[in-house]
Amino acid sequence: MSKLTIAAIGAALCCISTQALAHATFDRAEASQDRSDRGALRVPHGCNGHATQTVRMTIPEGVINVKPMAKAGWKLETDSGPCARSHTLWGKPVSEGVKDVIWSGGNLDDAHYDAFVITARMTDALHPGLVFSPTVQECATAQARWTEIPAPKQDPQALKSPAPSVIILAQNTQSGGHAHGAAHATAGFVKAGPLVIEAAWTRATPQGARVAGGYMTITNTGSTPDRLIGGSFPLSGRFEVHEMAMTNGVMTMRELAKGLEIAPGSKIELKPGGLHVMFLDLKSQVREGQPVRGTLVFEKAGTVEVEYRVAPIGARAPAGGHAH
Repeated sequence: MSKLTIAAIGAALCCISTQALAHATFDRAEASQDRSDRGALRVPHGCNGHATQTVRMTIPEGVINVKPMAKAGWKLETDSGPCARSHTLWGKPVSEGVKDVIWSGGNLDDAHYDAFVITARMTDALHPGLVFSPTVQECATAQARWTEIPAPKQDPQALKSPAPSVIILAQNTQSGGHAHGAAHATAGFVKAGPLVIEAAWTRATPQGARVAGGYMTITNTGSTPDRLIGGSFPLSGRFEVHEMAMTNGVMTMRELAKGLEIAPGSKIELKPGGLHVMFLDLKSQVREGQPVRGTLVFEKAGTVEVEYRVAPIGARAPAGGHAH
């Protein structure tokens, strides 16, 4: 897997555009440094109408502790080799690991869809940005090679057969002084009835990214609950409310189909690695330092306009803020 100063969260985990569904992609858009994660490679079709019999996934440098999931009817193999540099996992050195994962002997019809799952550890050797995992589907008489990696500043969507990719996010860091008195947080203060929305922000995306995340703090000062059920972001085609959580040591993400409840007297923080909103099917880049106005839709408070400040690619907190 190669890397490009970043992208898409593409982070892949996450819904993607109709065009991207014609390609092999990951189910999630992003992963974080120094965390274990789960990813599913989505194979949407065969090779020129033929059934897929083998799937070969290349693991990028900097990804360790790879554990692929066995699939009924498929033979599972891995190829291992030395790491370019030594890593540390749970206090022990790691100098070699899985380089390729191969599922073979199956028969995935061209008209059908399936996913091939791995769990792995993202090390700090993966710099914030897009990382690519070249993948090859082998059929009886043809191949589908998802192996193209964009050159610097090239739009990944311009590639005919792009390698599956995810966005690597920087691990939590503390820089500068403490943001006392919420001076930064109140820069984006919005009030809608009993609801107070503060410090809405998002991250810049690289060219070609298909998703981005939105973060903020929502306080319910009233005596009755409300619920965040949707919204809009002018640079994206869709808006969803998501939750990320650790499950058995692995980070998972899911859409909150019924929205996010804001209980009376509660203060909810939407942040990287936790609750957040997702901007899907991006139409253009989100650019650092260029605020974007969008809306949040609540069950009772209705539609509320907010302005998202745009932090650097891979940021864990808004510019000038603190990642707690």
